[in-house]
Amino acid sequence: DGGFPWSLPLLQGLDEMPFTAPVTFLVGENGAGKSTLLEGIAAGMDAVAVGGRDLARDPTLAAARSLAAGFFFTRRRHARIRLFLRAEDVFGFTQRVTGEMAGLEQDAREIAEDIPEGYGRRLALGVVQGQRGAFARSYGENPDGRSHGETFLALLQRRLAPRGLYFLDEPETPLSPSRVLALMALQHQAVRDGSQFVIATHSPILMAQPGAVILEVSAAGVQAVAWGELE
Repeated sequence: DGGFPWSLPLLQGLDEMPFTAPVTFLVGENGAGKSTLLEGIAAGMDAVAVGGRDLARDPTLAAARSLAAGFFFTRRRHARIRLFLRAEDVFGFTQRVTGEMAGLEQDAREIAEDIPEGYGRRLALGVVQGQRGAFARSYGENPDGRSHGETFLALLQRRLAPRGLYFLDEPETPLSPSRVLALMALQHQAVRDGSQFVIATHSPILMAQPGAVILEVSAAGVQAVAWGELE
């Protein structure tokens, strides 16, 4: 119908877009469409959203679903896990984890108060405390006490698995330069384990990762560029 995202110049004449490198960066000016392109590819590959709402229901990803419906997606090797992560979703995820932990603590108090001492009480408390302990081991006793960058890296590290396919939208947003280097180290190890990344970014540090392909998104379309050619 000519509406967004099909009105983006980058989609005019875009017939095929192979991803042959373990790490591919999508770069370009704000408004060029790189994040929309990334979201559309993630939707087309049935990736699971980490920290945000489901890709299939998130109203902010309606354009991504429209884009995905217009292309055929295939991958030579099956990915064990397919994940999509936006830095902006991490705060919401942290709030949900904190709320879940608080709810489990309340459940434990109510069980201790309402169920008489015995096997049933111990069993119920064990289940609730075990669930809360799993959250704490994964995200810390106080998830809200971490910085946004620490939470982002911890969440990503927790979800990385061998032979995974990962779509990251501007992951450098909450990260200091040293944390960007930490992210690069995580990616490097994941690539060694057979994983692949497609990342939309503005970070010149991140896009300097050895062996990565850089695709510049602009009104002229999508073209491969060298790091030294970027503004």
